[in-house]
Amino acid sequence: MKMRYGITLLLAVTVLMAWPVKAHCENEILIGLIPEENIFNQMDRYRPLAAYLSKKIETPVRFTILSRYGDVMDRFVSRKMDGAFFGVFTGVLAMEKIDAVPVARAVNLDGSSTVQSYIFVRNNSGIRDVEGMKGKRITFVDRATVTGYLYALSYLKEFGVSDPESYFMEVSFTGSHGSTIYAVLDGRADVGTVKSKIYQLLVAKDSTIKEELMIIARSQEFPDTTLFLRKDIPETLLSRIKAALFNMEKDPEGITVLKKLEAQKFIEAKKKDFASFYDVARKAGITVKTYKYK
Repeated sequence: MKMRYGITLLLAVTVLMAWPVKAHCENEILIGLIPEENIFNQMDRYRPLAAYLSKKIETPVRFTILSRYGDVMDRFVSRKMDGAFFGVFTGVLAMEKIDAVPVARAVNLDGSSTVQSYIFVRNNSGIRDVEGMKGKRITFVDRATVTGYLYALSYLKEFGVSDPESYFMEVSFTGSHGSTIYAVLDGRADVGTVKSKIYQLLVAKDSTIKEELMIIARSQEFPDTTLFLRKDIPETLLSRIKAALFNMEKDPEGITVLKKLEAQKFIEAKKKDFASFYDVARKAGITVKTYKYK
């Protein structure tokens, strides 16, 4: 079977966001963003946060969109990043491989701060279960995602599918959740797995997506995208960052930034929040420290 990787336009390009800093500012805070959606939309949503934090902590903050989930750890280290907004899997990798510390995550407009993985198909595909998927085309996001790969792997194993490459006619990876949705929507794949938040964001913008797609499986809850920082960030700087994030909903300027992020507020994140990941990893038969995520 042929394995292919979808290429999302410009994902390989690093995008700098919203703070006019000098080229080699020693006091700059560099924070990475994983490519969850269209990078232009993502840049538009996060740009005000970079400017807001820069003002509140009195240190320039720069955001950069990373090219691929699987490159996150290497780029975090090689580019000497101070932090990143990680998904569940990349967050666990960051904790276990580079001792990064979870700091904060956003509360969504509906009051939730967790997400699920959806396995979905076109409504007219006739596929309603794992048996109906046999011989079809399945597309994932990236091997370094829970909502875009690992949950689906554990789900398939639960129904006796231990080797997706032989079960499906084609297995592909798109590189982003938004691209996975459109791959199934446009008929380039029959089955997809995606982060619920991105699915819901796209449905809110285009109601026909909900009419054309059907969710046939949902995972347990996982923590939503979380800000991690290096473990050696100075305590005074860490305190300023936390204060800026946790008080945004009390500040008129902060409220405007939160609206752009489609969030109510930021709350504290802890290592124990990621316990649900290890349950899925166990069911999928993987060990984080030895898992080949690239």
